[in-house]
Amino acid sequence: MTTRIRPTFTLWRWILVLILLSTSGVAMPALAQTGATSSFDHLATGFPLQDAHARARCESCHQGGVLRGTPRDCASCHAPGRRLSAGNTVMPPTHLPTQQTCDSCHGTSTFSGARFRHIGVVPGTCQTCHNGVITEGKTAQHIPTTASCDSCHRSNAWLPARGFDHAGVVPGTCQTCHNGSRATGKNAQHIPTGTASSCDSCHGSTSRWTPTRFDHTQTLVSGQCASCHNGAFPPADGKPGNHVPYTAVPVTAAANCDGCHKNGTTSWTGARVHANYSIGNSCASCHSGAYPDAVGKPTDALHAGVTGNCESCHKSTSNWGSARVDHSTFNAATNCASCHNGSAATGKPGTHIPTGAASCYSCHGTTGWTPTTWNHTQVPVTAQCASCHNGAFPPADGKPATHVPYTAVPVTAAANCDGCHKNGTTSWTGARVHANYSIGNSCASCHSGAYPDAVGKPTDALHAGVTGNCESCHKSTSNWSSARVDHSTFNAATNCASCHNGSAATGKPGTHIPTGAASCYSCHGTTGWTPTTWNHTQVPVTAQCASCHNGAFPPADGKPATHVPYTAVPVTAAANCDGCHKNGTTSWTGARVHANYSIGNSCASCHSGAYPDAVGKPTDALHAGVTGNCESCHKSTSNWSSVRVDHSTFNAATNCASCHNGSAATGKPGTHIPTGAASCYSCHGTTGWTPTTWNHTQVPVTAQCASCHSGAFPPADGKPATHVPYTAVPVTAAANCDGCHKNGTTSWTGARVHANYSIGNSCATCHSGAYPDATGKPNNALHATVTGNCESCHKSTSSWSNVNFAHSPANAVGTGTCDTCHNGSTATGKPANHIPVPVGTARCDSCHRSQTSWTASVTMNHGVVTTASCKSCHGGAFAGAGATAKPSNHIPEVQLLAGASMDCKACHTSTTSWGGMRMNHNNSQGNGAGWCKACHDRSTAWLGDMEKKSLTHERSTGVTDCSQSGCHRPLGREGTPYSRWE
Repeated sequence: MTTRIRPTFTLWRWILVLILLSTSGVAMPALAQTGATSSFDHLATGFPLQDAHARARCESCHQGGVLRGTPRDCASCHAPGRRLSAGNTVMPPTHLPTQQTCDSCHGTSTFSGARFRHIGVVPGTCQTCHNGVITEGKTAQHIPTTASCDSCHRSNAWLPARGFDHAGVVPGTCQTCHNGSRATGKNAQHIPTGTASSCDSCHGSTSRWTPTRFDHTQTLVSGQCASCHNGAFPPADGKPGNHVPYTAVPVTAAANCDGCHKNGTTSWTGARVHANYSIGNSCASCHSGAYPDAVGKPTDALHAGVTGNCESCHKSTSNWGSARVDHSTFNAATNCASCHNGSAATGKPGTHIPTGAASCYSCHGTTGWTPTTWNHTQVPVTAQCASCHNGAFPPADGKPATHVPYTAVPVTAAANCDGCHKNGTTSWTGARVHANYSIGNSCASCHSGAYPDAVGKPTDALHAGVTGNCESCHKSTSNWSSARVDHSTFNAATNCASCHNGSAATGKPGTHIPTGAASCYSCHGTTGWTPTTWNHTQVPVTAQCASCHNGAFPPADGKPATHVPYTAVPVTAAANCDGCHKNGTTSWTGARVHANYSIGNSCASCHSGAYPDAVGKPTDALHAGVTGNCESCHKSTSNWSSVRVDHSTFNAATNCASCHNGSAATGKPGTHIPTGAASCYSCHGTTGWTPTTWNHTQVPVTAQCASCHSGAFPPADGKPATHVPYTAVPVTAAANCDGCHKNGTTSWTGARVHANYSIGNSCATCHSGAYPDATGKPNNALHATVTGNCESCHKSTSSWSNVNFAHSPANAVGTGTCDTCHNGSTATGKPANHIPVPVGTARCDSCHRSQTSWTASVTMNHGVVTTASCKSCHGGAFAGAGATAKPSNHIPEVQLLAGASMDCKACHTSTTSWGGMRMNHNNSQGNGAGWCKACHDRSTAWLGDMEKKSLTHERSTGVTDCSQSGCHRPLGREGTPYSRWE
């Protein structure tokens, strides 16, 4: 900061100079150092003589001629009252207080223009000097403040001032300083704010003006948008140049911005003219094409000649589409082409099928060109197919490149499509040429192999040398197979081999059975080689079987390797196949040697066990020591069993074990059940060991079950691993099987423990879940914490359900734990018609206070359903559960702004009474943004004491709602929104 030193010392200096001039009579230059002293280097003294000091006389400092000890500091000469200050300029009384030396601010040329250095100045003491007396202080225009100068100003310049602390400024008083004089004020482009708004209504920061928090609530804006949004107050944008000229339309001529812009004050987008004003004419004022937000007249043929207003055709302001011509009255007599000519409206394209005199209506509906009803009945099509189906009128397809060249055949040269395609007009498939035309020649025109739908000549040996036309051999057009040689007249006298010689036609293969003089016709038919009619009658076969059945002529099979070696038996050595195989020629099975040959020895030749069809000697103990021939014991060739002992005379007195001892004959095995003194005959018959007649009466069994049923004597089954451990229960520790299994000896099922033993403890020994026949502890929440025995709760052995559960803390029952069991599975849960409650916060005992009945002591606790909506219960669906539903004459809250999403609690603040309510209008604006008249119209009869009047109680025309421009607030000017009409 530059400090101006007051010029008092300068006045004294000039007075001194005038006195010296008047008394000495010498000129000013005589003051300078002259003569011999001019060569003295004063710098050697350590005090250079510069500027004003160079012009001073020596004796002004060196008084009395004393040179040594002359002070060098400024104050010795320039401070009042000092020895050397006489005649010198001294620091005046008004000099600002400082401890610094003179030369800190002043130079040696002059005291004026001093540069004060604020080093050492204590912060907050600026006004000690800057008080308007010592040096300049606050001006009259300075903002009122008690703050120290250095709070805002810097020491190098007053401006710009920074850092003003607004902490003590009273809200609403900004303009006291910010008036354009004391501090920056509102510029000329500031939006009009009236007198009600202070700077800090919008400007929230004291460090800068922007950004502001203006949100259109600081001043009245309804119907006042244009006061700011006129282009004069940026950044409040005005109406753009391409805004629709609504002022040219009578209905909207006086409209303000918010007449259309209803989407709040944050965006201009979403403005709707027609949604807010009923406009029936002057459409072209806006819809001229010059205004982007208003669709103009299309540049198409349909509109080219239209000169009238939009409303001439377009009767709705919600969409342009409703302007379409009403085709509903059109019929077959309508001349569609008068409009649909390709100019005024879409016409028939160049690729449209020829239609003759048929009108559009014949095929096309009035709602769209497609789908059509074309079904080939609209125009004559018989013999006219090619008029459309020539490839020029898609989707009517033309003849493909691979179509048979019927035009090259004289009979079909002039044929039309429907000459062959007879399956209707829906499909080309199924066309038949020969079914519709009698063609006897020129077959190869089509049947050349080049056309997929016409079979070509096969590339086989039979056709390789054929050069004539198809019809040379093929006499029928219905199938190719008729071209084969007509064998129908062939018979036994025919020499088949004359053709079937393996060259001209298939011949007899090398593996064919010998046939002698028999011809092919004897076995083979004239339609195919197989199946044959061979039945062994065509050639002599008696005693000749081996001529064919020797393995050389399949499928005539030969003797298998395991065939009995009958040639080793003298009686059958020369036998032929049919010596034994007497069951005809259709099967080898059923051959009987002994039925056809009397054989009394050499049995072992065949019955050695090496030939499956001849039973060998059994590998059993009975035959182990037999070394003789079969016939030694077996005297009959009709069966082996004739050698067995005759058991028919045996009875209970017979000692079966005398033979059946495991050596001479089968004995009792080691796993046979213990039988005591009972004989084999008690259970086994004389024809076989099984089935037995064992029925538990042959030996004593009462309380003896485990003697056999121990698992050691199958099939007498033992106790399974999962049998209940009854031996661990004192009462049943010594029980036998029939202690519980009382349903006879035919089945183990139906055993009852508790029906036969009185058991009062140790239940968990069996009912642990490890034994299928004893129900275990359920794996549910109810039993999860149970560690005691079953009998702690279950007092009956006849039923698990006979239990009285104690709802005590000892059974893990506490506040809020009801649904641990009452979940609909473990115990009774919440019924389907229970009111919906929030999961996790609402518990059964929040409302149900009784542990003996759900319906006793029930008090609705709304404190646990605060997160749920009232409507979820009071919507009418749970009236039977006690949730009062909304009465039929309840006000229609859906008429409020966003009313459909409002909940009961928006108005009803009490959960004890519906009457404790305060109407919440949900910021409805009325006139479409919510409707006042829905409740306040005199014609309504809704519940409540709201004031009602006729909608036309003040004005008879132009009234749409209570709240609208010119009526009641919010949109009008009358009253207070939601509380006072006037």
